[in-house]
Amino acid sequence: MTTTSADDHGPSAADLRDQGFSTRREVMSDAFVDRAMGRAEGTASEAIQYVVTENVWGNIWNRPGLGRRDRSLLNIGMLVALRANAELAGHVRGGLTNGLTREEITEAVIHASGYCGAPAALSAMKTVQEVFDTLDGE
Repeated sequence: MTTTSADDHGPSAADLRDQGFSTRREVMSDAFVDRAMGRAEGTASEAIQYVVTENVWGNIWNRPGLGRRDRSLLNIGMLVALRANAELAGHVRGGLTNGLTREEITEAVIHASGYCGAPAALSAMKTVQEVFDTLDGE
């Protein structure tokens, strides 16, 4: 019988979790991740935080082919389409961290309006503006 190691099948879940937390903290900030994990600790939501950290942040965000800046721009468009404004706020900040400008973020929302509709874009822009206003007040 032949045994295989985790290396034969890619990184282990623990490796993906470690990579995921590292990437998530670099993009979203320590405070953001600490709040998300703190809110979920000891609740039914805790498991999904670990699944998202391993699969999305550990695996998908670390794939070759797209840089973090491009991934952030894609996320903004997708979150507008999904009307996921709570997630959008964090990813606007993450996009700025990853090198997007305010103008590019605004243009991404405007561009999305043509595909997602004005109500989704208007709602998203309200969230984007709130993030910009908060950052201006810091």
